[in-house]
Amino acid sequence: MRLYLLEDFTGEQIEAITGRLNDMELAGAMDGIYWLPCPQELLSDVQKEHTEECGPHCMALEVDGTSLRMELLVRARNKLRCECVSYASEELRAHMIKYMDEMLTELNIYV
Repeated sequence: MRLYLLEDFTGEQIEAITGRLNDMELAGAMDGIYWLPCPQELLSDVQKEHTEECGPHCMALEVDGTSLRMELLVRARNKLRCECVSYASEELRAHMIKYMDEMLTELNIYV
């Protein structure tokens, strides 16, 4: 699995991160899992075609103890297996990593 891994957060930092994610209503059904929405304009053509049936398209973020793991796999929230589930393009991957970094900076957490 390809992922973006950030480690060594304090308990206070994890609380701030999960608080922000909860405020944004991104929490999944399982504890510690959050769904980060992918911008429509950065999806592949297949993902755009499947938005209505399979979407929304997201990346999973797992908050585990002192680390954050963002999968670089674009998942379809309404279907487990489909051709639209695939690894993020370079552009989408760069956007999502920047998104995470900016959120941490806004929370005064520097990585």
